[in-house]
Amino acid sequence: MKMPHGIMKKLPEDVILCIFLRIPVKSLMRFKCVSKNYYTLLQSTTFINLHLNRTTTVKDEFILLKRSFKEDINQYKTIFSFLSGDGDHDYLNPIFSDFDVPNMTDTQSIIFDQLVGPCHGLIALMDDFTTIIFNPSTRIFRLLPPSPFDRPKGYHRSIKCLGFGFDSVVNDYKVVRISEFLKDDCYGYVQVEEENVEIYELGIDCWRELDHVNQQFPTIFWVPCSQIFYMGTFHWIAQRVILCFNMSTEIFHHIRMPDPCHNIRNHSLVILNESLTLICYRSVTPTSDPIEDLIEIWILKDYDVSESWVKKYTIRSLPIKIPLAIWKDNLLLFQNRSGYLMVYDLRTDNVKELNIHGCPESMRVTVYKENLTIIPSGSESSTPVHKF
Repeated sequence: MKMPHGIMKKLPEDVILCIFLRIPVKSLMRFKCVSKNYYTLLQSTTFINLHLNRTTTVKDEFILLKRSFKEDINQYKTIFSFLSGDGDHDYLNPIFSDFDVPNMTDTQSIIFDQLVGPCHGLIALMDDFTTIIFNPSTRIFRLLPPSPFDRPKGYHRSIKCLGFGFDSVVNDYKVVRISEFLKDDCYGYVQVEEENVEIYELGIDCWRELDHVNQQFPTIFWVPCSQIFYMGTFHWIAQRVILCFNMSTEIFHHIRMPDPCHNIRNHSLVILNESLTLICYRSVTPTSDPIEDLIEIWILKDYDVSESWVKKYTIRSLPIKIPLAIWKDNLLLFQNRSGYLMVYDLRTDNVKELNIHGCPESMRVTVYKENLTIIPSGSESSTPVHKF
């Protein structure tokens, strides 16, 4: 967008604000260089929040796709692809060049990593050891410091699950990590001795342990796309329940799954029609029994009310390896068993394989809209912020 600076100077500030809210982020970044006033406005918390919460439609949504390719034995290359839809069609076009993701190069990382967000515009890519926070619009990222807490002597630490969300009370982003300490007994069997919850706050650049956790956690399934941040709370798929952690109160609770889903093997969490949604799929390999190949999509109509689950869709015989996201409220994105990205239209039952592939189980997707959210820099000794 081209606009002479002299004309802009004559416009009232509220008019300039309305204009800036309609300009793509790439152009807004250039406007920062026009004048000190524009730089101050575009960096202000007020404008960033207005821009983040502006009225948008599904046409303003973009897709961040993470996938990996094998380069050598136990060595992988992981990339981000930034994609957009073309009108109402279900194919995807790149909006930036692909970006090589550092620190995510081994088998453990590409199968057990999690892509979480967007959370107030920011997204986290996480595995057992590494957390990368980034803004896909400004292409700014920060590698967070590892937890300083070590396992007691003679114990093994096992990370059960990870989460990333926003605490609206203290106005800061948090990373949560649940782990357990394991010890071999005298017969050589592994025993769980203790469970532990750690919190990292980005703004103050500090790890701490929760000291009020006195509950036994359910079995948590660390599988792709089995966690999500929603309504100020982080959610994980667990045995028969969804384990929830409120980012502000730092208290855990459960949401029961629908009874018909208790015996279903695989589950994913997505957002559909702005509601928490559970995808239940029974098998990752084809079966001769059509009932075993059914996929069910359940919507929680009233948040935190387990009795309000409603089955929205039943889908037959899709070659799903991993459900990834629901886009435009009707397009289910998933990776098939051959490693390709596919899209299924929930309204028309049409399914299409896209010309995008990666190692099986390595794909992760999040749907985001453009934003200017700044990654908290923490203290002077914090890990630095970088640009892609």
